[in-house]
Amino acid sequence: MTHALFPGTFDPPTLGHLDVILRAMELFDSVTVGLADHAEKTPLFTVEERLELLCKMVKPHRGVTVARIDGLVVEAARELGATVLVRGVRNSRDFDYEVEMAQTNRVLAADVTTVFVLPDSAHTNISSTLVRQIARLGGDTTALVPDVIQAELKQRFGK
Repeated sequence: MTHALFPGTFDPPTLGHLDVILRAMELFDSVTVGLADHAEKTPLFTVEERLELLCKMVKPHRGVTVARIDGLVVEAARELGATVLVRGVRNSRDFDYEVEMAQTNRVLAADVTTVFVLPDSAHTNISSTLVRQIARLGGDTTALVPDVIQAELKQRFGK
């Protein structure tokens, strides 16, 4: 069985994230969505809230679990029994960054392979940063996030 880890901060989870998860499910026996807390970012949702949102988002999909991860992603992969890291790549900027990270991770953990997954073209313009900005300004994020996330954004911003 091949177990993959899809790490990220997911603040908030988007349709692009969900698309990558669904594609990873087609490739691997099991997928763990690993929620990392990034100290240099100011999140909209707390770690606990994001864990809950991710759990709601993936609940209908068998073979997907959600876990909080700390420290190096490759160490989290080893602890979870994952031999593959899944990284979503939307554009050439993402690709350049992710290749650098994958090469570094290979030095740290040669037994963990990174696989790049391209989301559907309908989701390549979606980023969590953009979703947060639109939601804060009262815009409609329906086409950018799953319904369960949309409900939380509406509750958060009251619009």
